[in-house]
Amino acid sequence: MQRVVCAAVRGVIRRQKRGYSGGQQVEAPRRTALYEFHRHNGGKMVEFAGWSLPLQYMDSHIASHLHTRQHCSLFDVSHMLQTRVHGKDRIPFMESLVVGDIAELKENQGTLSLFTNESGGIIDDLIVNNTSEGHLYVVSNAGCAEKDSAHMKNRLLEFRAASRDVDLEDVDFALLALQGPSMARVLQAGLTDDLSKLTFMMGVTTSVFGIGGCRVTRCGYTGGGGAQISVPGDRAVELAEKLLQRPEVKLAGLAARDSLRLEAGLCLYGNDIDETTSPVEATLVWTLGKRRRAAMDFPGASVIVPQIKGKVSRKRVGITSTGPPIRQHTMILNTEGRVIGEVTSGCPSPSLKQNVAMGYVEPEYAKVGTALQLEVRKKLVDGVTSKMPFMPTKYYNAK
Repeated sequence: MQRVVCAAVRGVIRRQKRGYSGGQQVEAPRRTALYEFHRHNGGKMVEFAGWSLPLQYMDSHIASHLHTRQHCSLFDVSHMLQTRVHGKDRIPFMESLVVGDIAELKENQGTLSLFTNESGGIIDDLIVNNTSEGHLYVVSNAGCAEKDSAHMKNRLLEFRAASRDVDLEDVDFALLALQGPSMARVLQAGLTDDLSKLTFMMGVTTSVFGIGGCRVTRCGYTGGGGAQISVPGDRAVELAEKLLQRPEVKLAGLAARDSLRLEAGLCLYGNDIDETTSPVEATLVWTLGKRRRAAMDFPGASVIVPQIKGKVSRKRVGITSTGPPIRQHTMILNTEGRVIGEVTSGCPSPSLKQNVAMGYVEPEYAKVGTALQLEVRKKLVDGVTSKMPFMPTKYYNAK
C-alpha cells in the first residue's frame, strides 16, 4: 500500500493484542454485522475507535479513493452511534444539548450540529434528523459513543425530573454509506420511493431492495453525492451483496474514507475538533442556528456568541503544498520562521495530486492565499492557506 493514508487515520487506528497487557486484560475490538463479510472479501481489518473495521480491500487506497470520486463505493460505518429521541419534548431536549435550530427542521430533514460544553468546546459533531415517524434520529461518532450516550442520558434525567416527556432508544442497526456520483442510479433500482425528491440531508424510512425498515438519508462524509442506509443488522450482508451486484460499486475502507473527507474539508473529531475547540475557531459558525444565537440558549453560548464578532486565538484553515506530505502535528510557520500553528490532518490528495491539510493558525494568517512554511522532517516546505473544500462538493439539491 502506498504511504498516502492520512495521519488522522494512522493516529486513531490501534492494533491491540488480545489477552493481558501490564496485568490488565485488553478488550477485543467490537465487530459490526459485516465483520465476516469484510474478511471474506479481502478486507484488511484494523482497530478503529474500538471497532474492527476494514482499512482497505484488494485495491490500493488510491484506486479505492479515485473509484469513489468517479463511480461509487460502499463503506461500513456501523460503528457510528445511532439513537432515537422520542416524546413531545424531544426538540427542546435536543436543543438543550446542541447549537442547531432543531425546531425549524422540516419533516424528514436533517442537519449537522454540535454538542458543546459550557466552556464553548465541542463535545462531538452529530447529525440530527426530524423523522416523519415522530422521533429524532441522531447519528454521532463511534469514538465519542460512550461520552455522547452518557451526556444525553444525564440530560434525560434532568428532563424527567422536571416531568418533561422525552425518552432515548439505542438503535442497534448496521449503517452503510454508499458514496459517489453513481449512488443515485444504483440505489434507485432498489427503491419504490423517488430518490430525486430527497435533497441533501433529507431522509426517509423505506424498503431497500426488499429489506423493510431502512432509514435512507442523503448525506455522507466524502463531499460527493451519497447516502447512508440504516438497516437491520441481520439483513446488512444481504443489502451489501445486492448493492455490490452493480459493477460500478466497490467496497472501500477507512483509508479512502479519510482522504476523501479531507479533500472535502470535513473535520475528524479528536483531530480537527475537540473539547478545547470552539465552533468559531473551527470555522463551524454556520452550524449555529440564527434563533439560537439570538437567544443564547445553547451550552457555551456565553463564550461562543461573543467570539463571532470578537477575536479568537486561532482559526482552522486549509493548506496546500507540494513536496513531502504534510502530516498531523506538523508545525506551521510564517515566512519569517515563527511558529503560528499546527496541522491537525494532512495527506497527499489522490484527486488533486498535491498535499492537502487542515490546521489551526493565528487569525491574521487565516486569509486564503497567505504564504506559509511547514516544518517537515526538520526542513521547511512552502505552503499556502487554501479555501476548503479542496474538491468541489456535489451535494444534491433538486432543481
